[in-house]
Amino acid sequence: MNFLEYSLKPAIKEGFVAQLYPDKPRHPRQKYLLTVKGMALYNELAKA
Repeated sequence: MNFLEYSLKPAIKEGFVAQLYPDKPRHPRQKYLLTVKGMALYNELAKA
């Protein structure tokens, strides 16, 4: 619960992460993908 509340939901809201099935959050094959914005942040943090 804490991971969803404090990490995943804010990342989705800010546009860093997207759901594979956004209309069905409990889909059995749900996956989370980095967006272009998320990948840019990841690359920036990886350099440091």
